Amino acid sequence: MTVTSKPKASSITPGVFQAGRVALVTGGASGIGLGLATAMLECGMCVAIGDVRKDHLATASAALAHHSERLLTLELDVSRRQDWERAADAVAHRFGPLHFLGLNAGVGVMGTILGSKMGDWRWLMEVNLAGVTNGLEAFLPQLRAHGEPAHILATSSMGGLTVAAQGGIYSCAKFGVSALMESLHAEFADSAVGVSLLCPAAVNTNIFDHDEMRPVRHGDTGYVLPPAIAAEIRDISRQILSRGADPLTFGRQVIAAITRGDFYIFTDGAVQPVLELRRDALISTARAMKAMA
Repeated sequence: MTVTSKPKASSITPGVFQAGRVALVTGGASGIGLGLATAMLECGMCVAIGDVRKDHLATASAALAHHSERLLTLELDVSRRQDWERAADAVAHRFGPLHFLGLNAGVGVMGTILGSKMGDWRWLMEVNLAGVTNGLEAFLPQLRAHGEPAHILATSSMGGLTVAAQGGIYSCAKFGVSALMESLHAEFADSAVGVSLLCPAAVNTNIFDHDEMRPVRHGDTGYVLPPAIAAEIRDISRQILSRGADPLTFGRQVIAAITRGDFYIFTDGAVQPVLELRRDALISTARAMKAMA
């Protein structure tokens, strides 16, 4: 797999991935987050892994135990501001000022807009979009203030650039992440803070295994399937994603892309036809309207 991304960022943040620099990655105990966190530990960085799942945190902590002096694991629900406040205090106490903020946590729940209920909207928006804005609120002041090279990476999705079947709510949140980071990219031009947007396609993760994690407060759902059908869908999703990019390999590629100064970061070049279809649809409509003027 390769990372392809244009245009280049207007500012490059050299030195972020040096030994001793400090990173926080949300959703960091599995999948893309764990791959990225592991790749940064390989660089000699101090890495805090935040995740809502205690079992994943325990597994990641055991796997990365040889980095113990540079590793911090935190139980972090990105939808709760008080968890972010605790995380900011814990990172500062253990490692000092933050240099890399990886806003990666997300849940992938698929279903139609017409079939959805309020709990579906609230859960996906709270994690996938507010999980990013809460992180920025918690760490952006210090990233701007300490004067050292810093970088912000947010994980959107190919669903943040195009809409897949039954991915309406998910894409609403991920399009928001894309818009947010494109805005920050422009606002931080020529500053010491770099910004990148990660739009993965197929990566070998557990992104669709989150139904059992749904909080009670968001239990009002229109996406209730018979257990056998739900299990079959999960199995098919796992099979598809198992053929995707290896998370650690991809984590290393993400570091290379950010070091180059890339803003958009994709899993591989296979996404190009999908992006071209959307581009061509927009342009052809615009041309038709121009011809009518």
